Amino acid sequence: MLTADEVPVAAGVPLWEVPGWFDRYGVTAGITGRGTDPGAPFDLGLWTENPVREVMERWRQFRAQFSSQQSFVMSHQVHGDRVQWHECDRPGWTILEGADGHGTTLPGCLLLVTVADCVPVYLVAPRRRAVALLHAGWRGTAAGIVARGADLLRERAGVPASELVMHVGIGICGRCYEVGSEVMAAMGRAAAGPGPWHLDLRSVLQEQADLLGVEAVTVSSRCTACDRGQFFSHRGSGGRDGRMVAYLGWPA
Repeated sequence: MLTADEVPVAAGVPLWEVPGWFDRYGVTAGITGRGTDPGAPFDLGLWTENPVREVMERWRQFRAQFSSQQSFVMSHQVHGDRVQWHECDRPGWTILEGADGHGTTLPGCLLLVTVADCVPVYLVAPRRRAVALLHAGWRGTAAGIVARGADLLRERAGVPASELVMHVGIGICGRCYEVGSEVMAAMGRAAAGPGPWHLDLRSVLQEQADLLGVEAVTVSSRCTACDRGQFFSHRGSGGRDGRMVAYLGWPA
């Protein structure tokens, strides 16, 4: 497993980049963090009890970091395997219902998914200039969302899996992720002993990529639950934490 940990790149808005991707492939790829102010975490959750003005101000600050992007697309996620393709270059925001991944070849279109333990999966086809960004919790992983993303890039952009570059991003680690026997069974793992069991979701995603024929895969070792000073964790907070936003796109 080739490890590549995200690196912080902004002070005001807490952005963490997938290392080397902009210089190597020309894509903007990363994730937001919690931020440095413990009294005002950089929570970008849209379905939150926080005051609307505060949430929208944080989104405005996030938007201001990407001057080369004209359109932003995201969805109300449902932990499924639907990956939506985007061809419209209309400027502004598009918020869909029921998609857990997005793909495009459009420059200036920034793909977004929200996470707080689930794993963002970044797929780039440098030669065809196509990208896909996936939200992979255990349900989406079991349903094959990585294969759906790779299939969509093949169908829409003619990209074979062997040409893809993949990064398995910041999420909860196996030591912190306790699951039931039904989750282990869904992942094809043996649930030996009385439990609870621990699942390394990123290892499963790496295995799925290998089976698809994706040759260039890196995996973040950063854990949302281990490092709640930097990231949000649904498990680590007992369901009280905010949300981060992973992003991926070609600059215009």
